[in-house]
Amino acid sequence: MRRADRLFQIVQYLRGGRLVTAAMLAERLEVSERTIYRDIADLQSTGVPVDGEAGVGYVLRSGYDLPPLMFTRDEIVALVAGLRMVNSWGGMSMARAAVEAMVKIESVLPEALRGRVADTRIFAPPMNLSEDVRKLIDVIEAAIANREILRFDYEDQHGNQTSRQVHPLGLWFWGKVWTLVSWCETRQDFRMFRLDRTIGLAATGGTFTPVAERSLAACLRQYETECGPQD
Repeated sequence: MRRADRLFQIVQYLRGGRLVTAAMLAERLEVSERTIYRDIADLQSTGVPVDGEAGVGYVLRSGYDLPPLMFTRDEIVALVAGLRMVNSWGGMSMARAAVEAMVKIESVLPEALRGRVADTRIFAPPMNLSEDVRKLIDVIEAAIANREILRFDYEDQHGNQTSRQVHPLGLWFWGKVWTLVSWCETRQDFRMFRLDRTIGLAATGGTFTPVAERSLAACLRQYETECGPQD
């Protein structure tokens, strides 16, 4: 991560009037606490109103923020509902990001609208997603973004196992299970795989080059015209 990007992220984590320790920032940004101390000092020297000290924590003084976001009531309900769903049903990193996003949104809302967040009565109780599956969601999402080839063993509904190497294209959530949408090198066709049936999923270290006929758009077109093979 570039230093400028890291400084921006530190300011984002400090939004919302919360006390954040250097250890927390170091863990999230994958740098040392000493680096965080230097970054905080640099931010303070440029006029960013960060209060606090090493060993205690840091907070961004109120007033240093973007102008209030003007969401409608329906938009607030949609945002809160969506973030609660991600927090309950998404990957581990997604869940943490959802909590961060909720804090940031609430902090920049006008005072008259902040109560809408707590008043939204739409909830997403946690389902029976295992921690392993939630971690897989994050691994696959990163692989999609970085175009990394994945390898894993897959167990179908009859208990038969096959080894697969795929180009990850997208993640679909069906309300009960997550599936990986991919181009399967083994089958030379599009395939969907339930995450809870994958075994030993990991990146191969190789990457793939996007090709139109093997893209997510091509996959969706195929599924629009036919059911598509299922494993």
